[in-house]
Amino acid sequence: MSLLSSLFGLSSQKDEAITVLNASDFKAAISAKKVQLIDVRTPNEFKSGHIKGAKNIDAFSANFNAQLEKLDKSKAVYVYCRSGARSRQSTKKLSALGFTEIYDLKNGILGYN
Repeated sequence: MSLLSSLFGLSSQKDEAITVLNASDFKAAISAKKVQLIDVRTPNEFKSGHIKGAKNIDAFSANFNAQLEKLDKSKAVYVYCRSGARSRQSTKKLSALGFTEIYDLKNGILGYN
């Protein structure tokens, strides 16, 4: 089945839960309502500047998955990092944990500012 998926571009249902947003769409979405906004950079990176209202959950932390599990799976989760790589991996973990509405900031905070 995975061979067919790769040949025909079929994605798993889990990947459908993840939407990558450009900076302007991300800004509009997080300012329109109270959301679960997660910054997956290190605490030092977070301290150097972050999006207002973001919660810092370090993707490199030993208890990263446990911290993600504390989030509300019934609500949308907006994720960002520095350039987009860590947030991409984090959104895949969120999807595997059963989150169904996940938004990833394209190019991370570098593209946001």
